[in-house]
Amino acid sequence: MFALRQLNLLDTSPSESFDRITRMASQLFGLPIAAVSLTDENRQWFKSRVGVDQWEIPRGTAPCADVCDSSQILIIPDLLASNCYRNSYLANSGIRFYAGTASDARGYTLGAMCVLGTQPREVSEQEQATLYDLAAMVMAQIELQHAFGRIDPLTGLSNRHQFAEDLQDMERDTPKGQRVAIFTEVVHASELSTLHRTMGPAFLDELARIAAHCLQQAIGSKSKLYHLGGCQFVHLVNQTSDADLLEEATRLRQALLMLESTRAVPVLVRPTMGIAPFCLSDVTAEDVLRTAHAACLDARQAGKVAGLFSLDLDAHYQRRFTLLGDISRATKTSTSFIWSSSHASPLTNESAWGRKHCCAGNTQPWVTYRLANLFH
Repeated sequence: MFALRQLNLLDTSPSESFDRITRMASQLFGLPIAAVSLTDENRQWFKSRVGVDQWEIPRGTAPCADVCDSSQILIIPDLLASNCYRNSYLANSGIRFYAGTASDARGYTLGAMCVLGTQPREVSEQEQATLYDLAAMVMAQIELQHAFGRIDPLTGLSNRHQFAEDLQDMERDTPKGQRVAIFTEVVHASELSTLHRTMGPAFLDELARIAAHCLQQAIGSKSKLYHLGGCQFVHLVNQTSDADLLEEATRLRQALLMLESTRAVPVLVRPTMGIAPFCLSDVTAEDVLRTAHAACLDARQAGKVAGLFSLDLDAHYQRRFTLLGDISRATKTSTSFIWSSSHASPLTNESAWGRKHCCAGNTQPWVTYRLANLFH
């Protein structure tokens, strides 16, 4: 149990890296059900599953629990013909065939890689070898995620590196797929330094853990939650109407607000949500996170609880950023702007030159004056 808790796998979001293995198992065995199970004190929980809706079943009389206890392969050609399993949860659910082998990590058996069917059958030696290989792939994936920093040790959630990898997987599977990123900022960045000073870093760590647990419960198993750092999170949902997306974002925000009312956290949190639709083949992970965060910042600035990404507003900020950078360089090189005409400055009542930017177009003299003064 200690090793299982250390790996922070229980009750985590679905992962495409594991789902790919269970899909492969189902196809190789020609069976409708495959799963990667983890066994704790009183339940068998599925990190990944194909062909079943349940995320967990009771540990009692569960074959995967026996695999975990024995660390051996277990084949049950017909559950109804077995004295041990004929009255098990699986048998009562219509399962007739089971084959599973142990998934070992750090010298401990954590669960099983298993395949199941609704008809009795046998397993060949070659199929047993395939099951061993699939179980080894599962454990290699677990070790890989931890070795290469794909899991956030603070919250147990996948991090931005895993987000980028998962997005690439989704793009390969459905290149033209439409998704929506919902960005959650539990505490504004400007407030973090104050909380760090008054409450200490341990408080912020605990706040992130509590917020992660709250959001994961509110989202459920339908989506994977990622921790981006601090008190920022993101998850993906399917494309739907703007009204439905705003309603979902508001629902999640309300769940976070309940943390303060139930005294789960000793400070008032003011979560803000950003919503950014995108096509999988058109953007990178960095693009998705930037636009979703921008929507969150725009919503907070406008005093809203949630906001949709605006191309027009983003273009405004991009243009201003370009102008600021180029004006700074122009003061030294005079290459980014060209003189166009003379006007009277409304700020100084003196003659001022308007300029034309090579990319941003015409700029009013008072805009040039105001931006340029930021560098003097």
